[in-house]
Amino acid sequence: MRRPLIAALLALCAAGAAAEQTIPASDSHVTRMGRTVAGDDGTVRFGYAGVTLLLAVDGTRLAVDAAGGSRSLVDVIVDGKPAGTLRLAPQMTRYDVFKGAAPGPHKVELVHRGETWLGVPSIARFTSDGTFLAAPALPARRLLVLGDSVTCGADMERGAGDKDTPDWWNPRQSYGMLAARALDAQVQLVCYGGRGLVRSWNDRTDEFQLPAFYDLAIADAAHPVQWNQAAYDADLIVIAIGTNDFNPGIPERVAYVDTYTALLRRVLRDHPHAQIALTEGVLLNGDKKAALIGYLKEAMGRVGDRRVHLLAPVAYQPGDAVNGHPTTAQHAAMAAELLPQLRRITGW
Repeated sequence: MRRPLIAALLALCAAGAAAEQTIPASDSHVTRMGRTVAGDDGTVRFGYAGVTLLLAVDGTRLAVDAAGGSRSLVDVIVDGKPAGTLRLAPQMTRYDVFKGAAPGPHKVELVHRGETWLGVPSIARFTSDGTFLAAPALPARRLLVLGDSVTCGADMERGAGDKDTPDWWNPRQSYGMLAARALDAQVQLVCYGGRGLVRSWNDRTDEFQLPAFYDLAIADAAHPVQWNQAAYDADLIVIAIGTNDFNPGIPERVAYVDTYTALLRRVLRDHPHAQIALTEGVLLNGDKKAALIGYLKEAMGRVGDRRVHLLAPVAYQPGDAVNGHPTTAQHAAMAAELLPQLRRITGW
C-alpha cells in the first residue's frame, strides 16, 4: 500500500518541478528600461540609477537570481505597489520577488535604487511556478536625463539621525522619473554623483565627467562599457549639470563654455529627433547660479540650434538640516516646475 502512495507523491513532485519555468534576464519576455548590458549567458548588468526590468507572470511565485556590490539595492514593484527591496549579495543568490500570491497574472518591476559607484548589479534569470507572459510595453515617448547625484535621486529619503546609507537613494521618486511618468514617457537617467561637466565636486578632473559617461552604458572606471547612442532615439533630453563644477568656485568661463558647446553639438548629432532642455538645477544660488545660466546662454548662442532650449530658473532646493540634497518633496516640487516647460517644448 505504501509503494503506490510514495509513487503518487513522487509523481506530484515531478509534475510541480516540470511546471517550473526559468528564463534568462535578457529573454524577450523581459522589458529593459535604461542602459543595460546583456552577456552571452543572458545575464543583464547595469549601473545607472533607475534602470528597470519589467515582466509579467501568471503564477503565484517568482524568484530572481542576482548579484551586486555590498551596497546594491533593487526595489520590487508588484502590480503597481512597492513590495520590498532586494539587498544584493556579492555572489549570485536567489531571491523571492513574490511568493504565495493570488493565482493569476502579476506585473513586476525591478528598479535599481542605487547608482554606479554604489555597485553594478547583475540579474541572471527569473524562475516562476507559472507562465511568463508577453513583455510589458514601454511608452513610445523617450526621455533622457543627463545629470549628477540629484538626477540619480541621491539622499532623498533620509532617516532622522541616520548616517547616509544607500537606502536614502530613490530614483523612482526623483524629478526625472516623476516627469517621465507624467509625460507618459520611458526614461534613461544617465547620471553620476559628485561629477560635473569639467570637474567633480572636490575639483578633481581625473574622473569621468558628463562628456565621458554620456557615452557609457556602465560608467565603472575599472570596467567601463561603451553605449551605442543609436540604441535609444530620444525625443526629449534634459541636461542638468553644473552644480559640482561650481562647488569649488565659479569655473573659468571660456573653457567651460567650450566644453558645454562641444557636448551640445554631440547630443544634437547623436539624437537628431530630440528637443534639448537645459537647466541649472536646484542646488546653486546667487552668483554661482547666475554665472552658470550665463554660460548656458553663451553655449546655446554658439550652437545656434532651435532644438536647444533654456528652461526658466528653478527654485533653490537646498535639502534640509540632515543633508544638502533635495528631499523627496523637493524633487516633486522640481518636477512640477519643469513639467509645464517640457510640455511646451514637446507639445506633450
